[in-house]
Amino acid sequence: MSIAVLFFPGTNCEQDTKYAVERVGYKAEIVWHKESMLPSSTEAVIIPGGFSYGDYLRSGAIARFSPIMQEVARFAQKGGKVLGICNGFQILLEAGLLPGAMKRNENLHFISKFVNLKVVSNDNSLLSLTKNGELLNMPVAHADGNYNIDPESLKKMYDKGQVLLKYADGNKNELNLNGSVDCIAGICKRRVEREKKSDGEKQQKGRRKQNREK
Repeated sequence: MSIAVLFFPGTNCEQDTKYAVERVGYKAEIVWHKESMLPSSTEAVIIPGGFSYGDYLRSGAIARFSPIMQEVARFAQKGGKVLGICNGFQILLEAGLLPGAMKRNENLHFISKFVNLKVVSNDNSLLSLTKNGELLNMPVAHADGNYNIDPESLKKMYDKGQVLLKYADGNKNELNLNGSVDCIAGICKRRVEREKKSDGEKQQKGRRKQNREK
């Protein structure tokens, strides 16, 4: 698998991300934000952490307008896999590729430490090797980690299995780390293309069955 790792002014984790990707046996290529196309061999995109454009205006608010993000949007719309980590997640929210928005941490402090994340849904490529309810011990470092979304949209996300990870204590109880609604730490986008394809396949099977009956 070949993975494109995006690099914006202020990104500070692109080399770490490239190293991690290569450690698990995949190819990684760092892509500058001014590029208008992803490498032709790209099978997944990672937007790593840092402080793109110094977090001016809002975290990720300026990076969303970089030329490469138009290509990332097209890639995602075609079913391509895109992972946003820390500032990368904030960029995906600002670009409208994920629902919701980020605010300053509830305590107004920068949080940097290891925390437990509880797997809420493993029905996705990222967490498919984990078990629902499993705890993952991960480092966090953010000032704007307070995830927010309106109640109606939040209900839809639960209904569609889009809530993936929650902050938790060692006993798997939800933990309010930074003010995030429902202690949410990770989400995904509804896989519309996959569902449409699945519906289309069902319709084709139904038509074939009708033809056989005739």
